[in-house]
Amino acid sequence: MRLDRRLLLTSALFTLTLGSAVLAQTRPRIVRVKARRWAFTPNTIALRKGEPVTLEVITEDVFMGLNIPDFGVRGDIVPGKTQLMTFTPDKAGTFTFLCDVFCGDGHETMSGTLVVT
Repeated sequence: MRLDRRLLLTSALFTLTLGSAVLAQTRPRIVRVKARRWAFTPNTIALRKGEPVTLEVITEDVFMGLNIPDFGVRGDIVPGKTQLMTFTPDKAGTFTFLCDVFCGDGHETMSGTLVVT
């Protein structure tokens, strides 16, 4: 009977540990990004290769877009609404993200940098 209890306790602890590890791996890191005429804040975002990330993008200005061409990620940014963009960087390096919806004079300089290590 004592052995059965130990086995049951060991199994339960293993299951809890494994379950916690799986949850930790699948939950993306949240990065909040604010878009405003003609800038993203932050304009440099450090990420890790293989780590899932969700960008929470907001604006209070005008309709904009956020495009990360190297990762095939794109979304519309609507004033007053949060745009969630989830992806997992699969390569290391320095990559540009940019506004791809004309938002007025200065639009052409509205970009930022992803640094993936």
